[in-house]
Amino acid sequence: MKVIPAIDMKDGRCVRLYKGRFDEVTEYEADPAILATDYARQGADWIHCVDLDGARHGVAGNLSKIREIAARLPGRIQVGGGVRDATAISVLLEAGAGRAVIGSAAVQQPESTRAWLQDFGAERIVLALDVSRELPNTPPMLVIKGWTETSPVSLWQALDEFTAAGLRHVLCTDISRDGAMTGPAVDLYEECAGRYPGVAFQASGGVRDLVDLRTLEATGVDSAIVGKALLEGRITETELRPFLQSA
Repeated sequence: MKVIPAIDMKDGRCVRLYKGRFDEVTEYEADPAILATDYARQGADWIHCVDLDGARHGVAGNLSKIREIAARLPGRIQVGGGVRDATAISVLLEAGAGRAVIGSAAVQQPESTRAWLQDFGAERIVLALDVSRELPNTPPMLVIKGWTETSPVSLWQALDEFTAAGLRHVLCTDISRDGAMTGPAVDLYEECAGRYPGVAFQASGGVRDLVDLRTLEATGVDSAIVGKALLEGRITETELRPFLQSA
């Protein structure tokens, strides 16, 4: 398993939200482009970038910063936030991103999403399938619109549909864990990897420390998205190194 460092951007600055809430924002002094370059220096092959302004308003709000990061790390960043049509995907890929991350649009526009997988190629598309699981032993349900609405579609239904269309990369977040530093949803990722061994799952949400990384590694996921724990030094560069492919 490898770690993909996460950089969330709002107004060109590096921030983290608590459980996706725009009224609970923590700002960090690090410049996103410099931070991305430092993660690459440590050995990260990929950086996960989120345009929070794009996610909120549906129009790219940090494109200049994304271009700056991509110029330093061409083809090595995946970018999400407000990606809702083929034009938005093209803009990100032309800006130098290696992958475009599609969130709510995958649930709301499944037919278009299948077409994007075919048109752009499965290696250039990541589906961000965010879930809520209210009770144990019930299907994880997809949440959309900035995590304000639960869809009637389960994670398993969506994965069945999109893997048939060639889906390769899935970023899966248990929204109760995001930014909360309560540990990852280990049972969810074990089930994901067991049901869909051909999918490269990116586990997201809740990673606190080295122990969490080792626990996630045992689930069979391809990678772990880590943001706050790196920004706050809870995982040291030495501890991180074995999880960075080019270290």
